[in-house]
Amino acid sequence: MSTLKVASVKDLAGQGGFSFSSGSITANGTLTVSNLQINGNITGSSGQIVPSQSGQSGKYLTTDGTNLSWGTLEAGGGPISINSYNNSTTWNKPSGVKRIWVKCTGGGGGGSGYGESGGAGAHTEQIIDVANINSINVNVGGAGNGVGYSGRAGNGGNSSFGNYCSSGGGQGANRQRQHNGALGGSPSQGAVQVYGGSGDGHKNGNGQPGMGFGGSSFWGGAAPTAHYQQQWAQNHRNHAAWGAGGSSGRNSERGGNGRQGYIVVYNFN
Repeated sequence: MSTLKVASVKDLAGQGGFSFSSGSITANGTLTVSNLQINGNITGSSGQIVPSQSGQSGKYLTTDGTNLSWGTLEAGGGPISINSYNNSTTWNKPSGVKRIWVKCTGGGGGGSGYGESGGAGAHTEQIIDVANINSINVNVGGAGNGVGYSGRAGNGGNSSFGNYCSSGGGQGANRQRQHNGALGGSPSQGAVQVYGGSGDGHKNGNGQPGMGFGGSSFWGGAAPTAHYQQQWAQNHRNHAAWGAGGSSGRNSERGGNGRQGYIVVYNFN
């Protein structure tokens, strides 16, 4: 068999073709290939070479602007944990958390008799970058106490999450004016700000004492009322949603306490 040794192969114009040196082939100009079949591995330092696919199942190809590499798919965007509080304390950042979504509700005001019921606590929300924050004060507003007929029931307490969210507590029955229902709490310091639901005022039905539900909060409605049951609203006050106002008592009986506030923190990485 004969061997032809050349330094280069060029086209008739002497411009294109290939050069050969020490086993390497260099294209003199643009190399256009319609079909390329490789029997072996592609190696070299070019950034256009796809990294080995071995062991990379389920990953995606990414670049830092210079080099190609395989990236790992992350779980989709939901919170990695949730903290909830119905008492004042401190939120301490879980490991790996960078952002949090806070929902903050004030305490509900107390109810009175004859349909006069308490207002619900306000509600605020905020997304906070906590990459450089390790802890934040959590203040949960307490519930306003219920009172007997025509009395001034207790106001609900304010809830706050650091200086990022603040939600006023609902008023107690008869606080704004005698025999009137209570105003819901006022919101402040939050990207989302919602007033608490207001309570019912004095009312009669067919000569009998009317019953009034407390104001509804962001989380739901108030405790039940009853026409003749003793202390029904007070006995079942814990069946109300967080931050709801206290429902009224029957006639001169005591109205129900409001429900304490509530703070929920969704933690994201």
